[in-house]
Amino acid sequence: MKWLSGGLTFVNFATICGLLIGMLTGGLSTPVAFAALVLAAALAVLAYRRTSDPNLQSDVVNDGKSAASKYRNLPIWILAGFFVIFAVRSFCWLLFVDGTELKIQSPMNLGDLGLHLTHIKFFANGVRLWPSNPIYVFSDHLRYPAGIDFFNALLLKANIDLIPGLVWVGLLASVATFYAFYRWGGGFAIAGFLFNGGLAGFEFLRNFKFVDYQDVNNIAWKSIPLTMFVTQRGLLYAIPAGLILLWHWREKYFRNGQDRSADGRIRGDEQSGPLPFWVELSLYASMPLFHVHTFMALSIVLACFFVAGDPQIRGHVLTLILSALIPATFFVWLVTDHFHAGSVLEFHPGWAQNEGEFKMSFFRFWFFNFGILVPLVLTLIGLMAWQVYQSHAARRFELSAAIAIGFGAFVLGCWRIGSHRFAWSWAVVIFLSLILLVWCAVRVVKGGFGWKEKLPEEVAFIFAASTIFVFFFLIKTAPWIWDNLKMGIWAYFIVLPFLWRQLITQWEVSIRAAVCFALFASGFVSLFGGLAAGQGGFGFANRGEVDAIDFVVRKMPVEARFAAYPTYNHPLLLEGRKVVMGYPGHLWTQGFDEYGKTNDLLTKLMQGAPNWRDLARTLRVRYIFWGSEEKKNYGSSTRPWEKSATLAASGTWGAIYDLEQARPPAPATTQ
Repeated sequence: MKWLSGGLTFVNFATICGLLIGMLTGGLSTPVAFAALVLAAALAVLAYRRTSDPNLQSDVVNDGKSAASKYRNLPIWILAGFFVIFAVRSFCWLLFVDGTELKIQSPMNLGDLGLHLTHIKFFANGVRLWPSNPIYVFSDHLRYPAGIDFFNALLLKANIDLIPGLVWVGLLASVATFYAFYRWGGGFAIAGFLFNGGLAGFEFLRNFKFVDYQDVNNIAWKSIPLTMFVTQRGLLYAIPAGLILLWHWREKYFRNGQDRSADGRIRGDEQSGPLPFWVELSLYASMPLFHVHTFMALSIVLACFFVAGDPQIRGHVLTLILSALIPATFFVWLVTDHFHAGSVLEFHPGWAQNEGEFKMSFFRFWFFNFGILVPLVLTLIGLMAWQVYQSHAARRFELSAAIAIGFGAFVLGCWRIGSHRFAWSWAVVIFLSLILLVWCAVRVVKGGFGWKEKLPEEVAFIFAASTIFVFFFLIKTAPWIWDNLKMGIWAYFIVLPFLWRQLITQWEVSIRAAVCFALFASGFVSLFGGLAAGQGGFGFANRGEVDAIDFVVRKMPVEARFAAYPTYNHPLLLEGRKVVMGYPGHLWTQGFDEYGKTNDLLTKLMQGAPNWRDLARTLRVRYIFWGSEEKKNYGSSTRPWEKSATLAASGTWGAIYDLEQARPPAPATTQ
């Protein structure tokens, strides 16, 4: 874990230092990038040296009772081989050149990769930090946790080309993720990440074809590696960083008994826990810059540890949260358009079971998507609940649940009345929640809370996973309900090692094998079916067109905004240039509800409406781009700017017109 700690610290501090120095100097430049990378390298070495690594055998979940224990590492090496196949296939062909075309490996990455390339080139162009939104004119600041894209922009400014930078970041993140899962939950956790699935993949037994059976419209529990890890680049950092924090908290709070004195207090002359506090704090507090949903999940874990822990654990949790409050708030402020992004938190029970093509009956939805995982987890939770009941610690959970329900109902009722209008039904909810909170306070005063002793490790983590799942199940955290999985996967990741150790290893080897087959066979088929799809790649952009436009726009101001057709792979976006609006799907997921009106104004402008000059000023347009997409989608345009605006550049790809410079008059003819 020393190398993992150092590597994550390097990425984290390179991004933070580059951002802060760039904000002071007016943008990202080559000197800023090298300064950030050098500072981060020094801190990474310090993190490597200061991180302690407890005995590996205490981390890795294995079956020591097996007669063939000398072969127990064989499954790990097999899984490592599968992970290598996935990583090499997914990232070495993430974006590649094929003749005159730029291609990608995965069709699921068409829209997402275009957005990430926009961010990377946008930062690398040297715009002021934190920048305005390149894909929406009426957003004053970029509304996206683009930390990993900023790191790739640093590499680009440090003379590491775009495609090699994308490849190496993906491959090294895969190594970090594999090792983090290995230390968190052994081979079972690795398999759980690679081969998550339900019942869909068993269609293979009918036709014997390797296809991604989970990549269909009615399946919500899709392949995590293919649909999240490769496409949502923030998870390249967030998953290994989140796992090392979970591992650290497990070691520090539940397995680090040698660092406590006889009275239970942490010894002052020793480092408590594997990670130095400054590394733990930096990984946690900066997480909103990389992945907001992971930050929310980790915060829920800490809140659960506060309930399940002893006074020493609660003291450390409180110290960590209070120390992270200011930096975490700062990063949330950055990525939410300075808090101008409207809250998307909404009471929405059932996750996606009643949404569009995902819609199914309750039992069919959960069992078809998740398969045998559902009864296994419910059995595990039942066992943990019985253990808590027998240990006489149930009072703590009863009061905690009542307080959480009361406080949550109170906040939800106040929010609904404040954001909508007064309703007696929500007033009653607020009144009842206050009664519940008062009742809890009376019980605590009379009988105490019952939390002097910490609960067992497995109980604390299952409690945290259950809480995350309840939040994921009840609260909508993004405009598209499927995006709740960005948080929901953490309940899954947390439960994996305990599902194996507390439940599955208690059974005979043949039963274990059958359970693992039922859990992972569907995901295995879907993963390799997805990797095999489109062996020649999928067309993404015309290489010559992108290179030509890159050459001509270099001379134009980086803050200028272009009017162009909104699509995910427009050459202007791939060069990091600001447009009136980008791909509508991206705008919707970022919470821009009124992008349709903006699109109407843009269409009128590009069609050459009589008031096109006024429309251009309203949309803050400096340049009009007229290329192949514009000719196709605005074919009936009168193009009045060709007569009154200056032709800034032109070629076989199209033309760019500068609206701030009048077209020079034609020379007078002489007889």
